[in-house]
Amino acid sequence: MITTIAANTDEAVAGVQDGATVLVGGFGLAGMPFDLIDALIRQGARDLTVVSNNAGNGDVGLAALLAAGRVRRIVCSFPRQSDSHVFDGLYRAGRVELEVVPQGTLAERMRAGGAGIGAFYCPVGAGTPLAEGKETREIDGRVHVLEHPIKGDVALIQAHRADTLGNLVYRRTARNFGPVMATAATTVVVQVAEIVPAGAIDPETVVTPGIHVDRIVRAEPRHLTVRGAR
Repeated sequence: MITTIAANTDEAVAGVQDGATVLVGGFGLAGMPFDLIDALIRQGARDLTVVSNNAGNGDVGLAALLAAGRVRRIVCSFPRQSDSHVFDGLYRAGRVELEVVPQGTLAERMRAGGAGIGAFYCPVGAGTPLAEGKETREIDGRVHVLEHPIKGDVALIQAHRADTLGNLVYRRTARNFGPVMATAATTVVVQVAEIVPAGAIDPETVVTPGIHVDRIVRAEPRHLTVRGAR
């Protein structure tokens, strides 16, 4: 595969279709690909299913995408925080659907999608409303829930550095869901603070190999503090 270096973020997200499933990296604000999300808003795709750790903070990033009316359904672990007023209002008004998935299960479902695993049994959520309607099985004396993989049409993630072959290095907690999302989507788009020549990154430090990456674009990292965030 050849990784494309996009001239700008608008070029990087070109071609996202209405109704697409979009995996969006980030743990709160850490690792959130703000510039790619802004470009996706300008691009205009709608009726999206978004898979992310949470449902947006303040009025930026995912919250801005939700406010623009582009999201039909969100799959996440933490839909409500003190600053998730955009999602909260839309959900209460019946304008966005929600699937809550425990955080570790969310990561594993995407990893399964990237690894070609058909489904897996997991004890998390057994006996709770999250397991309603799902197949269960007792394994070693404990009830497990059958979980299916999550695959995306597009993944939007942030990394710290990429080389021209698309090999990625992340920065601390900004790494979060990026590596599993990069394996689970048909088209993987990454914004990075720096693009270096091939061979400039020590292979031992590469987290996501370039074979998983389709497009990279340079974008200055943002250091945001959302009012009301803890």
